[in-house]
Amino acid sequence: MTRRSGFAIAPSDGTPLYYALTGADDAAGAVVLCDGIGCDGYVWKYLERSLGERYRVVRWHYRGHGRTPMPRDPARLAIADLADDLAAVLDECELSRAAVFGHSMGVQVALESYRRHADRVSALGLLCGAPGRPLDTFRGSSLGDRILPLLRGVVGAAPRFTNAVWRIVMPTSMSYWISARVEVNGVLIERDDFTPYLEGLARVDVPMFFAMLAEAQRHSALELLPSIAVPTLIIAGDRDGFTPARLSERMRDEIPGAELLMIEGGSHTAPLERPHLVGDTVLAFLARALG
Repeated sequence: MTRRSGFAIAPSDGTPLYYALTGADDAAGAVVLCDGIGCDGYVWKYLERSLGERYRVVRWHYRGHGRTPMPRDPARLAIADLADDLAAVLDECELSRAAVFGHSMGVQVALESYRRHADRVSALGLLCGAPGRPLDTFRGSSLGDRILPLLRGVVGAAPRFTNAVWRIVMPTSMSYWISARVEVNGVLIERDDFTPYLEGLARVDVPMFFAMLAEAQRHSALELLPSIAVPTLIIAGDRDGFTPARLSERMRDEIPGAELLMIEGGSHTAPLERPHLVGDTVLAFLARALG
């Protein structure tokens, strides 16, 4: 069983990028997992275990997330920068190609990786995400796009105070209570599976978070979808308020041969809410896609 971790070097500014490589020594292929914004791996808890029995699995942390420090160049937070970072991580892991799976904003990173490094991508897994401009449809409204500049202005005016409050409030029972009633399916998800998200988000620098969110809002891979020529699996929750299911249905319709798993009652954290269904579907897909 392969187990090692380390740091790749970001090609744009030299930021060290944390990665962990695990999985079977006689693997049938490799899978790299791309997080959502503010996340450092919580959503892959069950899927990573299932994948590791058959494949090499790469989990890595974006700039300013988890074990990866803040970017040396604060301006290098675009989705294109993250896609190039992923290629550097694959180089460090000595992997020529991998199936690229993304959750939430990680869907944009996966699609941009295909645009910029198509020869490195053997398949795509797009989970609970949008092909671009996620704030246009957040909670079924474009309000998020309109208020983001205001939020960035408030945070920028008092970054130290904002960070202090963020770190106190985010990893609390109140935050979980709100999440379980506003977005995640509190009936399906275990609290211990969601708490690491709140804890990880609390450690993220707030101005950087909103700067990266602004970059995600500027990005779109919608025009890329019809030209994708690798096997693609899309997974969505039918009650996802962050990235509504219709976005996944559109990706299914526009990507040639794409498959879609729609999870009944699933929210933005569907991989944790229906782990066995997601795991079985992903393993069956990869068996076909990677042979």
